[in-house]
Amino acid sequence: MRTNPIACRLHRRRAARDGRARGSPAYFAAERYPLIALRNRSSRSLRQAPREQHARSCRECDFGRAAKPSSSVPRIVIAPDKFKGSLTAAQAAQAIERGIRRADPAAECVQCPMADGGEGTVEAFLERGAERRTARVAGPLGAATDAVYALRNGTAILEMAAASGLGLLARSAYDPTRADTSGTGQLISAALDERATHLIIGIGGSATNDAGTGMLRALGGRFLDRTGVPIEGPIFAFEDLASIDCSELDARPSNVRIEVAVDVDNPLCGPSGASYTFAEQKGAGADQIQRLDAVLRHIADVSAAALGRDYRDAKGAGAAGGLGFALAAFLGAKLEPGVQLIARECGLDELLSGAIWCITGEGKIDAQTLHGKTVAGVAEIAAKHNVPTIAFCGVAEPDAVEALQARGVRVIAITPEGMPLADALKSGAQLLESAAAAAPIMQTRPA
Repeated sequence: MRTNPIACRLHRRRAARDGRARGSPAYFAAERYPLIALRNRSSRSLRQAPREQHARSCRECDFGRAAKPSSSVPRIVIAPDKFKGSLTAAQAAQAIERGIRRADPAAECVQCPMADGGEGTVEAFLERGAERRTARVAGPLGAATDAVYALRNGTAILEMAAASGLGLLARSAYDPTRADTSGTGQLISAALDERATHLIIGIGGSATNDAGTGMLRALGGRFLDRTGVPIEGPIFAFEDLASIDCSELDARPSNVRIEVAVDVDNPLCGPSGASYTFAEQKGAGADQIQRLDAVLRHIADVSAAALGRDYRDAKGAGAAGGLGFALAAFLGAKLEPGVQLIARECGLDELLSGAIWCITGEGKIDAQTLHGKTVAGVAEIAAKHNVPTIAFCGVAEPDAVEALQARGVRVIAITPEGMPLADALKSGAQLLESAAAAAPIMQTRPA
């Protein structure tokens, strides 16, 4: 066991940032006690947290994963997703803890900011000490953009949304018939240039519906028409696709482990596929959706002939406009529910073991929440440990609330009735803190 935890670069950096002089009492507190206490900046946590927790975190040094806290101290695990347009997951967790401590200053809290593979996934790992990297890539419509990703101990965490996401476009520019995933391929290449041996790719928030063809072209794949001419145009040009040439496809992805965090389980084609389910919200007109689905179906047919295996019905193949399909079929990636993958990497199971409450949340709770989103996923993990869950949200749809309550989750909407959305977004931290302070967390502590 490593006996000098402060030797970990993450902890040295955090200690320096916090102004701890070498040899000072605060320095030795940082050396002795766990990462989670440093992150929460709680002197009480510093005094009470067990030494072995910090030592294990430094020894494994896996995105700052906290080891299982002492089971003798009742604790509350705070594991929210972002409140989109208002708070990052980390900011939400901090606001919730402030509220809990207003109600009970003695409460023991552990923050575990979460994500489901969509926007915020990289930030969740940066919060745990991964190093920030930036790559210059093509955006969804070709304009250059700087995509941020995270790197730690040979693992690179990427978001396709950073390169090919709707957030990079003005709403008036949404157009899945023109957008492609070439920037995502460039982002993967940049991570491999950093000698990453493990890729975690979150593929939520896409602007694309190209079945990952742009990504594959950026990595050296060639899509040929009947005359053998490479297809370079937008997605409808693939109606002329006749064959796929992978002879010059970058070989490096085949030598690394690739895990894809998906937040939906849709297949590539058909009524529940990428085009019919998601293309409209990306800007496709009703007359374009059927044609988009037909093109993706054709790409799947030609791909199956080239690979000898059909991936179109894999769970998550339709995620990110079919990017999940291309990652699985051509790069050998494993598609996993994003919240489960992120929870595993963050050690959420360990944190929940012996906890008295689990607090999660996201901006909006709706029907999609029940299908691969953070709130439902975290609640499911908490239920395995018999830990009750409270879910905060900005707004909630009644049917989704009822479904979560049937699973034992208490849903609390934090936005006062009649408050304009713009005001609610600006006041997200205060609203969440106040809701946490008033929630029946410590007052109705489970037996």
